[in-house]
Amino acid sequence: MHPMLNMGIRAVRSAGDFIIQCMDRMQGIEVAEKSRNDFVSEVDRRAERIILDVLSKAYPDHAILAEESGAQGDSEYRWIIDPLDGTTNYLHGFPQFAISVALEHKGVLDQGIIYDPLRQELFTASRGEGAWLDNRRMRVSRRESLEGALIGTGFPFRSLNRLDTYLDVFRQLTAVVAGIRRPGAASLDLAYVAAGRLDGFWEYGLEPWDIAAGTLLIREAGGYVSDMDSGDTRIESGNIVAGNPAIHDLLVEIIRAAQDDRGRT
Repeated sequence: MHPMLNMGIRAVRSAGDFIIQCMDRMQGIEVAEKSRNDFVSEVDRRAERIILDVLSKAYPDHAILAEESGAQGDSEYRWIIDPLDGTTNYLHGFPQFAISVALEHKGVLDQGIIYDPLRQELFTASRGEGAWLDNRRMRVSRRESLEGALIGTGFPFRSLNRLDTYLDVFRQLTAVVAGIRRPGAASLDLAYVAAGRLDGFWEYGLEPWDIAAGTLLIREAGGYVSDMDSGDTRIESGNIVAGNPAIHDLLVEIIRAAQDDRGRT
């Protein structure tokens, strides 16, 4: 195992233990609203601090991009951190949330970790070395048709100007696929695509910390992730489509047709 991946795993496990311990005192947790329907709790902030403490002690010269504390430092190595993806779920006791940590080297995703502390499932990937769920190699699904597919998504609460287009896509897919799921933690959705649990995924308005680790997981598991507007693999817009190669391309076709019908909105 790559030593930096191993250090990242140590950090997410420590933060995960803290997150689970806090579930016994949910009523006393302080919560703030960063923007409409986007919440942060003291658990998010302290979990992030745990992760940063581990990583900064091991790699004091590395740069950081963390959801709660922002960008820090300048280095060819950069850690991208979401200490608690699915905060709204967590605060409601809904059992779908995760920690996401990725490492870039010279702007290229190099290591990825998504940890589900409730189920204690650890999804990891190293560039060129494949993707793993605990000690088992992961591969994306082999489904080649939308018929019978299970697709993940997220409602565009940060991109309401996209809502009509989103609903057009949702309507078309609902008529074909076996099911559409919106669990509420994008990092886990992407991990599930890598593991073959979901055949594909699309969502508007995601942030780098939501998608960095999951993107590497999917690519190392044989799948595709791209910007739904440009097709760019850097997905800087946060509007992403992912899946095994066949499902990814079918989703792109439907999404772009819907966008064209509504003038690319």
